Amino acid sequence: MKKIILLGLAGMLIATTSCKREERSATTGWGFNSQQWGGFEKPLEYKGQMTGPNLVFIEGGTFNQGMTEEDVMSDYRNIARRVTVSSFYMDETEIANIEWLEYLFYLQRVYPEMPQIHNQALPDTLCWLEELSYNEPFVETYFRHPAYSDYPVVGVSWLQAAEFCKWRGDRVNEMILIEQGMIDPTSIEGQQGENTFSTGSYLAGLYEAQPGPKPMVNPADGQERRVRFEDGIMLPSYRLPTEAEWEFAALALIGNQSYSKDERITDRRIYPWNGTTVRYPMHGRSQGAIVANFKRGRGDYMGMAGALNDNAHITAPVRSYIPNDYGLFNMAGNVNEWVYDVYRPMTSTTLRDVETQDLNPMRGNIFTQVERDADGNPVGVDSLGRLKYKPLADEDISGRQNFQKSNVINYLDGDQQSRLNYSELDDQTKHMYEYSKHSLISDKARVYKGGGWPDRAYWLSPGARRFMDEDKSSSTVGFRCAMTRVGSPKGNRFPGGNQIKTGKPNTKRRYQ
Repeated sequence: MKKIILLGLAGMLIATTSCKREERSATTGWGFNSQQWGGFEKPLEYKGQMTGPNLVFIEGGTFNQGMTEEDVMSDYRNIARRVTVSSFYMDETEIANIEWLEYLFYLQRVYPEMPQIHNQALPDTLCWLEELSYNEPFVETYFRHPAYSDYPVVGVSWLQAAEFCKWRGDRVNEMILIEQGMIDPTSIEGQQGENTFSTGSYLAGLYEAQPGPKPMVNPADGQERRVRFEDGIMLPSYRLPTEAEWEFAALALIGNQSYSKDERITDRRIYPWNGTTVRYPMHGRSQGAIVANFKRGRGDYMGMAGALNDNAHITAPVRSYIPNDYGLFNMAGNVNEWVYDVYRPMTSTTLRDVETQDLNPMRGNIFTQVERDADGNPVGVDSLGRLKYKPLADEDISGRQNFQKSNVINYLDGDQQSRLNYSELDDQTKHMYEYSKHSLISDKARVYKGGGWPDRAYWLSPGARRFMDEDKSSSTVGFRCAMTRVGSPKGNRFPGGNQIKTGKPNTKRRYQ
């Protein structure tokens, strides 16, 4: 009996020893996270990408991007074509006034010596003014009055929205490091001007933050260190969604997908919901309810007293109406939304004929890289505390050729000499690009989609598209943010389904 017990203890000891065996490289056999083998670090535990505040996971796939409604103007601005969109994340709602006020407060607190930074971010509240209409009260009340806190921010340009996305990504990553105890939260108090946390400056070692109660530790030698990109702790930057991403998320065809692995969509959609009408088609207490905020007919913005059809004379709170099958609110109506793309009426025709552009199609690339000194180190940060970037040199981009130029770097429209070499064009071609005389389309024209509170139902179709200069704004245009999905395209879906969703916004972070 004693021999059996001793043998059992020996077996347990061997098992315990083998469990503690260090992980080794499959290529070299050298151990990871071991000072003995050089100290190369491999993340001990990577759970997957966290879901940032207010974001919803959008599982990507292939779909027919383009018009789903009849092209009544016959202008062929979005001819349908098959594309694939990678998985990504998108805001559950449009950005609300209260969130923009938080943004302004930060700019005023952190950049007191540069009031122009705050002033440039102010929405244009005069966008409400209309001839022969008494909208003056909205100029004074819509943005700052608490009655409109949860209403979508309007009067912001594409440029302002893009800056908000950058700011938001930095604040989210800073809070992740604080919540996980990796930097001291008191470091927020001393931030001013250039000495401001940004994801890029922190990773480059240009922002000094005091370690928190649970600093990052090198498992090889037990020494504290700052968080690195390879740790996978911080999230990718927030940004505006591409037109393809926005359209894919709005249609939410995952709700009409057969789950028998036959890659079949049971019903096409004209709007972000099923059916050909703008009323809720399912049985129940919501049956027949208006499912979006739009103008039903001439002079009818909200219905009759005692029977308001969409219960909103202008915009509505961002969590109004029924979310689509991804759980996204107001992907049709309420306000139009900026997307990343530069506008060209024939974008769909161009992309349809180029095989390499049917994965994540987007028009408007400007290729940049971090500006570095002769030793390869970042040269520093700008006045906002962000890394400095410069355009990529021609030799850094190979194979990006077209029929007219050897390289299309910084050609926002992606086609021939329409901007940098305008003087070389022949007279007939000039007429195509002469801004304000023959066209209102330029490299500053950005796409917006979704339809707004004063639009007819035609514009609620996700395929419909319009444009406005990136430095202009409107009382009918807002935006929401997106984020790239890294790693596997699969994740835990949290669809809203065809149901009325209530409750608080997503402020917790989930691993997917």
